[in-house]
Amino acid sequence: MKIFTLPDVGEGLTEADLVNWLVDVGDTVTVNQVVAEIETAKSLVEIPSPWAGTVKELYVQVGDTVNVGDNFFAIQITAGGTDNDDDDAPVQAPLVGSGPKEDTPGRRRRRRKPAAAAPAEVETPVENHPEVTEAPEELEPEPAPATPQKSDLFAKVLAKPPVRKLAKDHGLDLTTITPTGQHGEVTRDDVRAVLDGAVSSAAASQSHTTKATSETIPVTGVRKATAKAVTESYTTAPHITAYRQVDATRTMEYIQRLKQHPRFTDVRVSPLLVVAMAVTQAALNTPETNATWHGDSYTLHHHVNLGIAAATPRGLLVPNIKDAHNLNQLEMAQAIQELTQRARDGKTQPAELADGTITITSVGPLGIDTAAPIINPGQSGILAFGTIKQQPWVVDGKIEPRWVTTLGGAFDHRIVDGAEAGAFLADVAAILEEPALLIS
Repeated sequence: MKIFTLPDVGEGLTEADLVNWLVDVGDTVTVNQVVAEIETAKSLVEIPSPWAGTVKELYVQVGDTVNVGDNFFAIQITAGGTDNDDDDAPVQAPLVGSGPKEDTPGRRRRRRKPAAAAPAEVETPVENHPEVTEAPEELEPEPAPATPQKSDLFAKVLAKPPVRKLAKDHGLDLTTITPTGQHGEVTRDDVRAVLDGAVSSAAASQSHTTKATSETIPVTGVRKATAKAVTESYTTAPHITAYRQVDATRTMEYIQRLKQHPRFTDVRVSPLLVVAMAVTQAALNTPETNATWHGDSYTLHHHVNLGIAAATPRGLLVPNIKDAHNLNQLEMAQAIQELTQRARDGKTQPAELADGTITITSVGPLGIDTAAPIINPGQSGILAFGTIKQQPWVVDGKIEPRWVTTLGGAFDHRIVDGAEAGAFLADVAAILEEPALLIS
C-alpha cells in the first residue's frame, strides 16, 4: 500500500484546504487520474494519483486544512506494481498533472464502488481512447445509497470550504440547495436560507438544528492569505494617504470614442484603462511610489508591474501585468481583461501574483467614491479609483455639470513624502483630465 502525502504544489505554500474528493474508498484509479481538488491561497489545484490501484483510505475530510507532508490518501497497488502489504511508508509523489482547475471536456466520470462484491478490474486509462469523453452509463451504475455518504454530499457542487463546512455541520446536502452565486456556486446565504426555512431542501427535514443567529467562519485560502498580507503591511509600513478630486469628463468622452474604434471592438474598454496608463506613467515619473523597502535600503523600480485588484468568488486577488510600461493602450486593455477574467475563473497562475511594483484598486463599481487602501507588502504605493459621477464643477468661472472622480492614494512613508505623493496624484489627474497626453 502506498500513502500519498500532500506535496508542495509549486507555489511555496505550506498548506491547502480540501475542496472535494472525486473518489471513494474502494474505487479503482489509474495513473494521473484526478482524485481531489484543493484550494491554496493562490489557486484551485487538482491532485492526481501517481499510482494505479484501489483507494484504501482518505485521511482528510472536505473543508479540512492540510499541511504539506500530511497523509492525504492511500492506494493499494494492483496494476503491474511491486506493492506489498508492508510497503506503507508515506510517499510524497510528484504531481503529474497538477495545476489550476480548468474545464476539461475529456475528464473522466467519477466511479463508485459496484454494489456486488466482485473484484474490481483495472480500468483502461481514458487517455488511450481520446474519442471517449464519458463511459457508457450502463458500464458505470451509480446506485443511490440508503444513507448519503460524506463524499456524495459534496461531489460536483461549487462552494467555498466554509460554506461546505456550514452545510456539513447542519446535515445539509449541498446538491439539494439551489445555487445563486455568480459562477453557479452555493453561497453562505443559500445555506442560511435553507436553515432559516426560506427555501425548501430535501436535507433540511433531516436537520435537528434551530435557527442560527450567528456563525463562526474558519479563515482559510485566499481570505487567510489576505488577512496575513494586510496585517503585515499595515503594521510594518507607516501609511500616508492623499486624495485628489479630478474632472474626468474628457476621459469619459475619450472612452466612448475608443469603444467605437475598430481596433477596440473585441476588448472591453472602461475608464480603468486610462487610469492604468496614467498610473504606469506616474510611477515612472516618481519612482519612490514604485519601490520596495528592505530595512536599511530600498529599491526604486524603473519598470512597472502593475497590480489590478480583482474581486473573485475565492476572495480578493491582485495579479499584476508584467512590464506594463511597455504596453500601448490596446495591449493594456487586453491585458487587464485577460488578467481579471482569469482571476475570476480561478485560473490565476502563481507567477501573476508575484513581483508587483504598484497597485490599482477600482472601488467605483461598488458605488464607493474613494478609499484609503492598504499597500500590498513589498510595494510603496497603491491607488484607489472611485466612482465617476456628474457633479457641479467650476469651468472658466461658470458652474457646469462634469464627470468627477476622487483618487485615493496610499504610500509607504518610509520612502514617499508628501511631495512625492502629491506629484504622483497630480500626474494621474493630469491624464484623466486630458487623456490626449497619453499620445504626446
